[in-house]
Amino acid sequence: MILKLENVEKHYEQFDLKCSLELQDGCVTGLIGQNGAGKSTTFKAVLGLISIDGGRIEVFGKDVKELSKEDRENIGVVLSGSGFSGYLTVHDIIPILSSMYTSFQKADFQKRCRKFSLPMDKKIKDFSTGMKAKLKVLVAMSHDAKLLILDEPTAGLDVIARDELLDMMREYMEDGNRSILISSHISSDLEGLCDDLYMIHDGSIIMHEDTDRLLGDYGLLKVTEAQYGKLDKRYILKRKRENFGYSCLTNQKQYYIENYPGIAVEKGNIDEVITMMIRGESK
Repeated sequence: MILKLENVEKHYEQFDLKCSLELQDGCVTGLIGQNGAGKSTTFKAVLGLISIDGGRIEVFGKDVKELSKEDRENIGVVLSGSGFSGYLTVHDIIPILSSMYTSFQKADFQKRCRKFSLPMDKKIKDFSTGMKAKLKVLVAMSHDAKLLILDEPTAGLDVIARDELLDMMREYMEDGNRSILISSHISSDLEGLCDDLYMIHDGSIIMHEDTDRLLGDYGLLKVTEAQYGKLDKRYILKRKRENFGYSCLTNQKQYYIENYPGIAVEKGNIDEVITMMIRGESK
């Protein structure tokens, strides 16, 4: 296991984080939730940028406080709001990266910059939002890190730029020995990238599921009051009152398709699951 958070707690005046999650070797794990749910706080705790008030964090099988310089070089990071001075160019940051990382791959980094149309001599402050985002991810990938920690890397990007970034991540994972922990509130970005997803709300993990199972087995039942009364509710996770009756979130869609042919069953997606888990009520 490449990363493990066990009952990690961080307490602020108006926010409390209590989080457990695991990232397996060779996997992409997504942390999804609304803005302010605790995604960035979790990532800062993993990176040792904030102290924690309880629990344990392990990276590469070691307590995060015991990581060596070599261990830390094996982590590539993108944090929202971070980056190089806007008055530098890509050419300028190459010697900086060379001095920071013993395994910095200069030729590969330059090749990737050209592939994604990043100008080498233009000041970063004059880059578009998408170009800045791509540069941050390429820097994180530039030193053959075994673990990428990417906090909202696609935030504020248009569809094309987001798709290019996701392609970069898929290509990076082709090695087979790398792992990514990525957060986003744009859940559709993660459907085709992540092996599993954790959903965080108000600082707590409220769901963990394999992406394939979430997309394949979860669904929304649209039922009248009378139909709801007759439903077997064992596999109903949440319900929400509607004008027509109820929307019900289930993780056993096929069971209701086979046993209740008269009701409407819609395929679930991540956004709908998030909405129902946060706004729905227990059955």
